[in-house]
Amino acid sequence: MPYQMHSDYLRKLFLNNDLAEGRFVAGDEPVSLTDIRVPILAVGTERDHVAPWRSTYKINLQTETEVTYLLATGGHNVGIVSELGYAGRRSFRVRKHGPEDHYLDPDRFLIEASQKEGSWRPEWAGWLEKHSGTLSAPPRMGAPEAGLPALGEAPGTYVLQQ
Repeated sequence: MPYQMHSDYLRKLFLNNDLAEGRFVAGDEPVSLTDIRVPILAVGTERDHVAPWRSTYKINLQTETEVTYLLATGGHNVGIVSELGYAGRRSFRVRKHGPEDHYLDPDRFLIEASQKEGSWRPEWAGWLEKHSGTLSAPPRMGAPEAGLPALGEAPGTYVLQQ
């Protein structure tokens, strides 16, 4: 992440909490969480020192759309990375909250949310599959009309370089 982008990201989203407060601007337009009309999957980690999970859980109070909140074991890095293959050492809780549902406070979430063993990433993949349209091949690159043909199929041979 470039320096300026990283600095703005940390200052505006973490330090000042501009997104939650309705002060975040993207493309010269203010962004309001209540304007989001598509389902959200939000992830928190039990021992996150940067974004404590009870703070991120507030997304359920700040939106008017369906939120699936997923709470992974671990901290800021390990909980998010949550690589596959550590079934005995990883688990997560997950619960969907719709706009018509009564708010469930964090303590009740811990009691009522389904607990599952393993990495949370397969749960996320299933959520994405359910909420995504039909996958298609990426468009051809290049600009043949300008005499600039594509060098090859996406994603490109550079991904194979070491």
